[in-house]
Amino acid sequence: MRAMLRDMGSGKIGVFDVPVPELRMGGILVRTSFSAISTGTERSQLETASRTLIGKALERPDVVRQVLGYARRNGLGAAYAKVRSQLESLNPVGYSCSGIVIGVAAGVRDFRCGDRVACAGAGYASHAEVNWVPQNLAVRVPENVPLDAAALSTIGAIALQGLRQSRAVIGETVVVIGAGLVGVLTTQLARAAGCRVIAVDRDPERARKSAEFGAHLGLISSDERLEDTVTAFSRYGADAAIVTAAAPSGEPIELAARLLRDRGRIVVVGTVSIDVPRSVLFQKELSLEMSRSYGPGRYDPHYEEDGQDYPIGYVRWTEKRNLEAFLDALSSGSMDVCSLLQKRCAIERAAEALDELGSGKSYTAILEYPQAATAKPALGPRLVADASRSGELRVACIGAGGFAQAHILPNLRRRKSVQLQCVATASGTTAETARRKYGFNQACTSTEVLENPDVSSVFILSRNSTHAEYVVRALESGKQVFAEKPLAVTRQQLDEIRRAYERAAHPFLMVGFNRRFAPATEQILEFFAGRHEPMMITIRVNAGYLPQEHWTQRASEGGRVIGELCHLVDWASFVVGHSITSVSAMSLPDSGRYSSDNLTATISFADGSLANLTYVANGERHLRKEYYEVFCQGTAARLDDFRVLELFKSGKSRRWKSAQDKGHNRQLEVVLGRMESGGLSPISLRELAEVAEATFRIDELVRGRQTASDDPQADLLAKLSAAQ
Repeated sequence: MRAMLRDMGSGKIGVFDVPVPELRMGGILVRTSFSAISTGTERSQLETASRTLIGKALERPDVVRQVLGYARRNGLGAAYAKVRSQLESLNPVGYSCSGIVIGVAAGVRDFRCGDRVACAGAGYASHAEVNWVPQNLAVRVPENVPLDAAALSTIGAIALQGLRQSRAVIGETVVVIGAGLVGVLTTQLARAAGCRVIAVDRDPERARKSAEFGAHLGLISSDERLEDTVTAFSRYGADAAIVTAAAPSGEPIELAARLLRDRGRIVVVGTVSIDVPRSVLFQKELSLEMSRSYGPGRYDPHYEEDGQDYPIGYVRWTEKRNLEAFLDALSSGSMDVCSLLQKRCAIERAAEALDELGSGKSYTAILEYPQAATAKPALGPRLVADASRSGELRVACIGAGGFAQAHILPNLRRRKSVQLQCVATASGTTAETARRKYGFNQACTSTEVLENPDVSSVFILSRNSTHAEYVVRALESGKQVFAEKPLAVTRQQLDEIRRAYERAAHPFLMVGFNRRFAPATEQILEFFAGRHEPMMITIRVNAGYLPQEHWTQRASEGGRVIGELCHLVDWASFVVGHSITSVSAMSLPDSGRYSSDNLTATISFADGSLANLTYVANGERHLRKEYYEVFCQGTAARLDDFRVLELFKSGKSRRWKSAQDKGHNRQLEVVLGRMESGGLSPISLRELAEVAEATFRIDELVRGRQTASDDPQADLLAKLSAAQ
């Protein structure tokens, strides 16, 4: 399909062919009919992206601080690679569109295929022929509202939320500062609500035209009589001012303050500085409020991505309900946007349209899409790859996020015997970025990857919740499988993987437990070789705080215990070299700031060894992340963040210091070598399942959940026995 994308390095935009996004849980697939270009938001983003690296840094000092913090914790090389990866990416553009539903995920009840919908959200309602949209960011369009008008719904919801924040009521005077697209929509909405509306803009032509959009007065901001005119019209001064302008200074807010009555209200919708003198607001005791985009729910992943609605008794106007209200206004005739829909162009000319909007003469442009686009390309019958047909390892990747681009894809590209066949991502855009950057032959969908007979090996690098499904499908397709940790996020998923593995003729399944392949780990194993006593292992991970809104904290993704602590369980199990027999765990109590991610767990092994794992989110972030100690037979090993290794024996010590190496490169060397030779996976399914079961049990204990067994420990032993 065709999509309008922005090159983050150069800032240039263009229309690219990218794979159709996948139908994911909690959302719908929409064949786009129209999308609206926002002259304010989108042009400002493009201007920022087109600046030099220094210009970008000056524009976003907050991001610079984040990069410097990342460099302190992970090194300059890692920070450079992370920044470079971002600058080499292609990003979707747009956030307001309309179209026809062509796919509905299981469990989504509000939509059916064929529904006419309006969609919202950056990264979702993009300028693309097909979009995947979460259910809370889409609404049905009334039958009497044309889809081209409905394409403005998101921008209308922004205007409506700003008006709601002003608390304006019938008879009050509202000043709208900035008569651009959001400004004229705000003007119409305020007029429809029974307010007396004054539009102010620095452009005389826009000030004049604002009267055509419903303003009682259209005034120029530089007019010397501006304050007198507003006072005469409103009798007392305006009751509320809604700032929809964009400016690098606080001048629009200062202007609003001059035009307001005593104890008036200012609402900031546009991108303006709020660095204004205190006296500007103090003398009239003015209130200043920010309007958060489309309304409540914005920037809340539980609402936008997970589909958790807010109770209407407590939150009357969410962003979805604001979208519905704007469409109702179009349906009733209280809003008229016909004059805003005159500038149209096909998606192929999207870049030209955006350039033309730079003149400021048009409020927006409507992109039109061919209606022959389909959600799923035609696929042939399901085939199984013949691993013997070529000496090259024909690799496909599902997922190409930050971790994949930092540790997996560069190493795959460097391996001469590896042919990078195809790459798939949920959105399609990231797949095209990876195809260009790493030299894949094709960007495609996950279904095409798994059914491609020219693919022998699949690397699953997507989000945690998707691993199990892709592993099962890849095993059933006869592919060799490498999956990033965790292997599964539920026991049911793990059982499904076991069954698929047993059905496969020559199964190869590896999970990315890279720490066991680190050079320091190999030295520790050699140091303790031939031991005849149990080990005592202590591992402390200063993981750092992550808000509960972060995707890794979600139950559907397994949380941090299943998603990251599994690394520690695997490392300890590998070093001990014996099966796990029991697990216990406790977490710190907290008031909701954490998600049971301050915990300690003890693992017992068949030879009597013990491993104590401490995982904390409440530590100092500048303290190095990982610390390992191993004690056995009067000797000891100490490993500091895979940078410094010390070995102690007979009163003597040896110390090695190097760049951090957690074993990612060595792991891939071993895995690819086994894949090429047709050998067995470096980690058996028994070991993988044992680590998964132990991690599930730790998660249950720290979250206060129990298994169905009356004896939880006996239940765990039964599971571990089954894993073996």
